[in-house]
Amino acid sequence: MKKFVQIRNLVKTFDGQQVLKGISLDIDENEFVTLLGPSGCGKTTLLRMIGGFLEPDQGQIIIDGEDISGVPAYQRDINTVFQRYALFPHLDVYDNIAFGLKIKKMPKDIINQKVMRMISLVGLEGFEHKDVTLMSGGQQQRVAIARALVNEPKLLLLDEPLSALDKNLRKEMQLELKEIQQEVGITFIFVTHDQEEALTMSDKVVIMRSGEIEQIGTPTEVYNEPVNEYCARFVGDSNIMDGIMKKDYLVSFDDHDYACVDKGFKENEPVDIMIRPEDIDIVPRNKGLINGEVKEVLFKGVHYQVIAETTSGTSKTVMMHVTGEHDVVNEEAHERISASSFTMDLEDVPSLSPGEVIARANAQAWNEQNEDLSLTTVEYDVKEEVGTYSCRFATEKGTSVTIRINVVKPKAVENRRKEEAIQAFDFYRTVDEIKESVALDTDLIRWADATAWNLEDDSPVEIWDVRYDFDDENITEGDYPITFSTQGREFRMETTDQIEVGQRVGLKWNPEDIHVMHKKD
Repeated sequence: MKKFVQIRNLVKTFDGQQVLKGISLDIDENEFVTLLGPSGCGKTTLLRMIGGFLEPDQGQIIIDGEDISGVPAYQRDINTVFQRYALFPHLDVYDNIAFGLKIKKMPKDIINQKVMRMISLVGLEGFEHKDVTLMSGGQQQRVAIARALVNEPKLLLLDEPLSALDKNLRKEMQLELKEIQQEVGITFIFVTHDQEEALTMSDKVVIMRSGEIEQIGTPTEVYNEPVNEYCARFVGDSNIMDGIMKKDYLVSFDDHDYACVDKGFKENEPVDIMIRPEDIDIVPRNKGLINGEVKEVLFKGVHYQVIAETTSGTSKTVMMHVTGEHDVVNEEAHERISASSFTMDLEDVPSLSPGEVIARANAQAWNEQNEDLSLTTVEYDVKEEVGTYSCRFATEKGTSVTIRINVVKPKAVENRRKEEAIQAFDFYRTVDEIKESVALDTDLIRWADATAWNLEDDSPVEIWDVRYDFDDENITEGDYPITFSTQGREFRMETTDQIEVGQRVGLKWNPEDIHVMHKKD
């Protein structure tokens, strides 16, 4: 493909402020290129310099092999469509389009031929003698485009020409403009701050920031493979996290490792990680990679935009030891008693009371009528030392059960990034206790004595999520990991399924949905 426009080290300064910082860019022949960026990034300045309305302080503008950096605007084979169409109000549609040809003193029949072709191209047949001041914004824009194209320039510059149109007309004109460019077969350079316009119309997108080019690529490339966080946020919605590239194809964020398809980074290099909203699947809770709670649902017409807070905060995993039936039966007294061994913090030993021991062990007794019985005996001798101690519960009639109290020096998980810490303990429960739980998450927090706190002031932090991978209705004996987490981050998603606010869900994505980016200084 022939390089039609070559921009080399273009520099421009206004009032001591450098607006363009050595821009270099190649544009192919017949290419539709969009300069995309926020206000003040230098895109319009670059366009005006290509058009000849501003002179560069440094650098070259080469068009079709010729350096035109010092050529006046009127001598350049370039036309411009401005944001305000600058139509002549005293001329009708035909004469507005014909103006440039008349200045060139072309024969009337040639002018008529060219003008009528342009009127047909932009879909204004029958409007030849219409007063332009009485036309809609979309119609005026078509006149401005026709007036620019009728001179058959080598290059057409468009400075946000769609910004004054309403949303529906804007979408319609995006498609029409692309069709016109393909039909006339000339190079278009289009300036916009609208990412949708850039992705819809362009062959190539140039993302600019503070007078520099951040990324050049096709719409697919800049959307799916942004080079840094700035480009990822500017083109499309995105979920972006700080992470660590542990090695090729393995990235870590929020204390979890995830497979990815990226490579070529240094081992343990700090990176930015992006996952697009449409790449996250909403699945049943505990069936995804992380859990979340739906905080906001917005209906967008074609899809729902869902925001969920995830469970990837500060986490601690413990083991739940599930045993079978271990009620102690006293047939003579027609009584039953049960209790579970538990683990506790060494620091809590001095404040241990019979009532707390009963609660931690979930100790209870009942008769054949299923009536609760008092535990008249709670015997234990727990020392302020790490170790295992026995504890006996009994009823007035002597029905008793003995359990173990494991005293440990806990190892809290600290998250200096969030200034949080969390701890929890391994615990024992029966199959029936799990099945009979009405609020299992709450019970798991209580059974594991799970707590979290702020490292700066020791204030309590809510344990926001409890994650496990078992079916509580069909659980069997065995050991099960339980992960307790504080509140994590928000994820933005798109789905066609109806989701309710407050619904607890799982979030899932594939390795190819993770995009890893170098951090920009």
